Amino acid sequence: MNLSRDNLSSLRIDANRLWQSLMTLAQIGGTDKGGVCRLALTDLDRQGRDLVTSWAREAGMTVTVDQIGNVFMRRPGRQPDLPPIMTGSHIDTQPTGGKFDGNYGVLAGLEVVRCLNDHGIETEAPIEVAFWTNEEGSRFVPVMMGSGVFAGAFSLEHAYKAQDQEGKTVLQELQRIGYVGSEVPGQHPVGAYFETHIEQGPVLEDAGVTIGVVSGSLGIRWFDCIVTGMEAHAGPTPMPLRRDALQVATQLMQAVVDSALQHAPHARGTVGMVHVHPNSRNVIPGRVKFSIDLRNNTDAGVDAMAEEIRSVAESLQARTGLSIELTLVSSFSATAFHEECISAITDATVQLGYSHMPVVSGAGHDAIYAARLAPSGMIFIPCKDGISHNEIEDAKPADIEAGCNVLLHAMLAKAKVVLPP
Repeated sequence: MNLSRDNLSSLRIDANRLWQSLMTLAQIGGTDKGGVCRLALTDLDRQGRDLVTSWAREAGMTVTVDQIGNVFMRRPGRQPDLPPIMTGSHIDTQPTGGKFDGNYGVLAGLEVVRCLNDHGIETEAPIEVAFWTNEEGSRFVPVMMGSGVFAGAFSLEHAYKAQDQEGKTVLQELQRIGYVGSEVPGQHPVGAYFETHIEQGPVLEDAGVTIGVVSGSLGIRWFDCIVTGMEAHAGPTPMPLRRDALQVATQLMQAVVDSALQHAPHARGTVGMVHVHPNSRNVIPGRVKFSIDLRNNTDAGVDAMAEEIRSVAESLQARTGLSIELTLVSSFSATAFHEECISAITDATVQLGYSHMPVVSGAGHDAIYAARLAPSGMIFIPCKDGISHNEIEDAKPADIEAGCNVLLHAMLAKAKVVLPP
């Protein structure tokens, strides 16, 4: 193409090629229900990694792997010393995962590079596409492992020692599939980072909006709670004389929901796991252990929710005499994405004529850790019925195309196109 600023604005990705790439990758670990099971560091993950890196090399990109198995695929820029403008996500999935979660962000980045190649477009800064190791955390914990090590959230040694249910370690499995690189995590420069992702929630679809401009991610506090009472026979024991752990626990569970409702619109409160002992039909429960998941768009907000739950627990313990143990087991700070990246995404969306709205990410993503090291931003597109981490996860081809076009122009705004004099 005869490049100019005017026809650069008309640049679009090849939607059919992107869709076919997604469908081809989805065949590796494809399930009978139409989803994908490609757990981190399995043979299927190796096959997926090999396929994506082969596509990158076919597109003229060089491939670098670091010691935690993060993969960086680089398209050179005219100024090779400039830090690359990076995009990416992950290709590992949940056991009952879908075709788009993570995979879309990686293949959208690859499609950006293919599009630039098609039109002979050179950028000042290099462009890189990354995929990060074990984002899902479904086989090994912690979640977002590769980007977490890269950002210094936890050590390489800690990640290497993580074991799956069979006792296999991350280091052993990285070595087995051939993806232990030599580069030290975090010593790879990043000029800016963009991540394109399905929303994994219902907000965009409900609003009839194509692009979510993500301002940041919710802060998260996870607690384990144990309420201890006394088992007794359900028939002979009168209601006033019971020490029913479940009835007290349910009051605290309701307080979790009430707190989220009081801190609307960005607050979330969830009890997702409950263990009742002895779990017998005609025995009053003597012990209940359950999870508490609190989220809000600021650390102050989520900490206020946590304090409310502690206060309710103390009040219930004093009133009922039952022991209530509340233990913080995980904490993630709220993340605000960089204004320049948010502006680049917004400007690209307006230029392309897509409907858009500001959104906050309720889930964790690799961009959260990338934001510790470089200006970062995220682009959301709708997914059908807001469903993700499910084999029926789906997204419209038109939305897939739109999100990638926004990514293309946002990255070009940061990488700077080399225009003729």
